[in-house]
Amino acid sequence: MNSILYIEDDHEIGQFLKDVLEEKGYTLIWLNSSHGYEAHIEQVDLIVLDIMMPGLDGFTIGQRIKETHPHIPILLLTARTALEDKLKGLGFADDYVTKPFHPEELQARIEVLLRRFDKSSISEIRLRHLTVYLEEKRIINIHTGEEILLTDKQLRIFLFLLRHPNQILTKEQIYENIWKQPFIEGDKTLMVHIRHLRQKIENNPNNPEILETIRGIGYRIKQ
Repeated sequence: MNSILYIEDDHEIGQFLKDVLEEKGYTLIWLNSSHGYEAHIEQVDLIVLDIMMPGLDGFTIGQRIKETHPHIPILLLTARTALEDKLKGLGFADDYVTKPFHPEELQARIEVLLRRFDKSSISEIRLRHLTVYLEEKRIINIHTGEEILLTDKQLRIFLFLLRHPNQILTKEQIYENIWKQPFIEGDKTLMVHIRHLRQKIENNPNNPEILETIRGIGYRIKQ
């Protein structure tokens, strides 16, 4: 039985979703504010998170959780439909559902995330000629058997992109997640780190098969 942490300050929506998910067999921990959420993280398999709440908002909470518990899926459930909000949310979250929502669609999305983040299947990822051991944060070149050693920033960029396979992440999303400060247009810091990362993980850095540049937007990991 999977356990879900649900943080939602709207009592009507919160009670409705609690009833729906418990009826489907999930164990639900429902908090009506961000206060005390840290005490429950280790107990749950997935987090459903509202964005607009008193105190810490969902963006702040979600980013903090992903930093410390990257293998717990986060689903943002919010009335905010603006593209910039979705892009910001998907910088750390694994799915984004807008209100109003249909309970069956929400359940389907939850099940997809639980399968993707199944603890029995995410201990390692095969990616072209690489094996990535997520728990140990080790990368092995399958062809040579050698471990690829990355700097702290290179590793964090790589793992961040790996959490969103085949999804385009903007330069702003990546930079602000890794460096924790606003991206300034024209700053070459991320580009330099990407170039050095490619030199280590790609067979041919000039013709990358893993870390793809989306011109004018950002990057994605091709899986």
